[in-house]
Amino acid sequence: MHLAQFNAAGRTEAADTLRPCLDIQRWIDALADARPYANLEALLEAARGAANPFTPAEIEAALAHHPRIGEQARGNSTEARLSQAEQAGLGDADAAVAAALAEGNRIYEERFGQVFLIRAAGRSRTEILAALTSRLTHTPEEEQTIIGEQLREIAALRIEGLIGR
Repeated sequence: MHLAQFNAAGRTEAADTLRPCLDIQRWIDALADARPYANLEALLEAARGAANPFTPAEIEAALAHHPRIGEQARGNSTEARLSQAEQAGLGDADAAVAAALAEGNRIYEERFGQVFLIRAAGRSRTEILAALTSRLTHTPEEEQTIIGEQLREIAALRIEGLIGR
């Protein structure tokens, strides 16, 4: 879908287009209701600031849609295909990095009670492992802020892929 089509779409169709990017209803509503956008950059800027800050419940619901880093999303939905593409660039890691990433995911989930989230597109497994290790030192409040930022980065990339073509 092009931006002109998104701007002209009915409210339900516009919301449905945004849902695979970030399934937080308040965020979807804000972006769909603010149409039309003059250009893709205006839409992306709005996406980075809409519904800010996310509530803990919104973050928890959004994280339910994200696989662990290093694991491929299952299914053939638009959201699963986007996630698969985002992690495709990670490639095969050596066994030590893969094991460290799996262990880091486990520790993170025990510490914070949720999946570790980072924009994987454009990052190597080694870079992601370093970020994961660093973020283990954060407080839960610091992590909530970072997760909100990561959700927005991922959403912006997905909007570019779906609407910015």
